[in-house]
Amino acid sequence: MPTTARQERWKRDNTLTPEKITLARLVLDDVRAGKPVLDALRAHPQPNGGILSKAALVAAYVEMTQAGERQPDQDLLERIRMKPVRTLSGVTTVTVLTKPYPCPGKCIFCPTDVRMPKSYLPDEPGAMRALEHNFDPFTQVQSRIAALDSLGHPTDKIELLILGGTWSAYRRDYQEWFIKRCFDAMNCVIASEARQSPPPESPDLPAAQALNENASHRNVGLVIETRPDEITPRELLWLRYLGVTKVQMGAQSLDDRILEMNKRGHNVAATRTAVALLRAAGFKIVLHWMPNLHGATPASDRIDFEKLWDGFCPDEIKIYPNQLLANTELYQVWQRGEYKPYTTEELINLIADVKPGIPRYCRVNRVIRDIPSTNVVEGNKRTSLRMDVQAELKRRATACNCIRCREVRAANLDAAQLRLDDLTYPAGPAEEHFLSFVTPDDRIAGFLRLSLPQPGSPHTGLVDLEGAALIREVHVYGQSLAVGAEHTGPNGAQHSGLGTKLLAEARRIAVLRGYKHLAVISAIGTRKYYLERGFERGEYYLIQKLEEPDSQID
Repeated sequence: MPTTARQERWKRDNTLTPEKITLARLVLDDVRAGKPVLDALRAHPQPNGGILSKAALVAAYVEMTQAGERQPDQDLLERIRMKPVRTLSGVTTVTVLTKPYPCPGKCIFCPTDVRMPKSYLPDEPGAMRALEHNFDPFTQVQSRIAALDSLGHPTDKIELLILGGTWSAYRRDYQEWFIKRCFDAMNCVIASEARQSPPPESPDLPAAQALNENASHRNVGLVIETRPDEITPRELLWLRYLGVTKVQMGAQSLDDRILEMNKRGHNVAATRTAVALLRAAGFKIVLHWMPNLHGATPASDRIDFEKLWDGFCPDEIKIYPNQLLANTELYQVWQRGEYKPYTTEELINLIADVKPGIPRYCRVNRVIRDIPSTNVVEGNKRTSLRMDVQAELKRRATACNCIRCREVRAANLDAAQLRLDDLTYPAGPAEEHFLSFVTPDDRIAGFLRLSLPQPGSPHTGLVDLEGAALIREVHVYGQSLAVGAEHTGPNGAQHSGLGTKLLAEARRIAVLRGYKHLAVISAIGTRKYYLERGFERGEYYLIQKLEEPDSQID
């Protein structure tokens, strides 16, 4: 595929030359001495103008340490790393898009562009990268890993996020091929790690998955997005075969009248059924919620948002305010004067009103789509809405208690001061335990989601889950560390034994409640972690028999 101007510019800016390495030495010395990174870069400009890119600075650091010119310095690397927040949640997310394909939905708010999968625009950042690679899964994953690696981010623990229309609507042979090629890319040693040709294509998906259990870039989470009316027991089995661990669904609204006005094509009951099925199968659940749909008002949206916590209880949410785009049916509704977008101020006030009520077990991933403002006809055009809402909450002297707002991130951590919390709540026909290690100032260092199916839980048909308590997620926060690395610093939770302690507490609760075994929905790249902790391979889950209660964790 021809190289784009953007790719050429990136390559030019970040390719090392002897002159750039000389400048990098001076910059690194200044940063080590305590000077802010940007000030150090400006103090040593390039001869032809401009400053070194952070990617070039990180690449020079790596080259110097590999050549023995400098001793590895993790603190220095963290200071020069570009956008460290990308990996402060403990994993590195790689996003890819599937090819354009018909969607069963007829939603009036979705844009249509023949170059893109339904609901995506070609100038969205992630979509732009996919278009440059002609939607090829291998090159999308490989190039993204290489880019993150060049910026100094650890790339050995990859959460693969597959976007693009309705996943379940694609042909299954395409789905299987797409994920296999993603695994092939993760199994490949990238150019910055070794000078070698990519390995041959795996013969099938199970072979690619088996390789990934010990690969350089292990898959620790696989996410797809689909519609509630596509979730059936048969679909659950297929998703587990593919290795999926998390499912995003567009709930959009929990009001049947609003869903019908926007031609969503399913009702609230379908969303409730889908959520219950996914929970019973151990999947992590992400719901999309859209304020400002046709027919909604700020007042009705406030009521609608509260319904999310009545039986649905998603683990994560994305708040996607409806945006008026020209190539949608909604645009015609707006032209007739039947629809009015909220202003930025109305949206900020709405989200600031509802955000403090989000339960402590839920994480808010996003508060707006990353759609360039030039596409928005009328209404809010700010993509920095999360920061605007946070500023409004601060002005109100209130706070959001969602997981994202309470992650430890890069904060100092003393494991001896952590307390273990067990937040128990009903989630439809299941009893959920959100087990978390929390700092004295109420920051989350790590958590586990334990789901106990109750009478009335839907039957999934998955043999591994008969009579099982389900571990749906184990997550330890802090800057992502390499697989097998030991945590030695004062300010991180990864690899400090918190995950093992959380598993022990989940096991103790399950035994006390009379369950005979635990089942964990393991990603391919985390199988070894659980196998080393007493789990065994089932058909699509890892299983551990329960006999004696573990001792209480203090």
